Amino acid sequence: MHDTWSLIGALPSSIGTGVADSGDDVWTLVADSFWPLLWAGLTATIPLALASFALGLVIALGIALLRLSSNPVLSGIARFYISVIRGTPLLVQLYVIFYGLPSIGLVIDPWPAAIIAFSLNVGGYAAEIIRAAILSVPKGQWEAGHTVGFSQGQTLTRIVLPQAARVSVPPLSNTFISLVKDTSLASLILVTELFRRAQQIAAFTYEFMVIYLEAALIYWMLCLVLSAGQNALERRLDRYVAK
Repeated sequence: MHDTWSLIGALPSSIGTGVADSGDDVWTLVADSFWPLLWAGLTATIPLALASFALGLVIALGIALLRLSSNPVLSGIARFYISVIRGTPLLVQLYVIFYGLPSIGLVIDPWPAAIIAFSLNVGGYAAEIIRAAILSVPKGQWEAGHTVGFSQGQTLTRIVLPQAARVSVPPLSNTFISLVKDTSLASLILVTELFRRAQQIAAFTYEFMVIYLEAALIYWMLCLVLSAGQNALERRLDRYVAK
């Protein structure tokens, strides 16, 4: 087998090299490349999305609280951050962090650069989701917290945020599913996730249409599983809602 397979994972020798010249060869290629692509999705794409989403939620909560602040300076900072993130393409943000920062002496490896870019992006969008969820909690809940002696912070963490979390689950879940697909952009800064693995296999076999359609199918499968998990979580949270 050609040494190139060391870059994309060992696959059965039945794949061969060059363009498949029959339907049987195409189906063999699909079967032999399916597991390496799926494995890249499970071990690179999903972990990348999870790490970025978790960090992004922390950023989003902080920005949302700043946005709700009565201090005009803090609120203005949050507004500016959200405006920049939502007003610039994710690809540009990714390039600025990976290719732009080295020009000022900050060199970041591909994986950390991707996580930083995706986290900052998630933070900008999820901040507005969390802010809206917090505002959806009746003001009486704040008053109830103060009545039992809770401080502002205790009322927020013990009463308001748990209720806001249930409201924010659907839009945040959709944000995560979108992020899983957006991780394909990390291939442009040499992160070997699902799409980059597909690029490597396609470049080696010259079956670009077949391999890219297969990658699209695997992305779809992953998103279907995540959507099913989202629906299950929403049904579970609905049990605690008064009817």
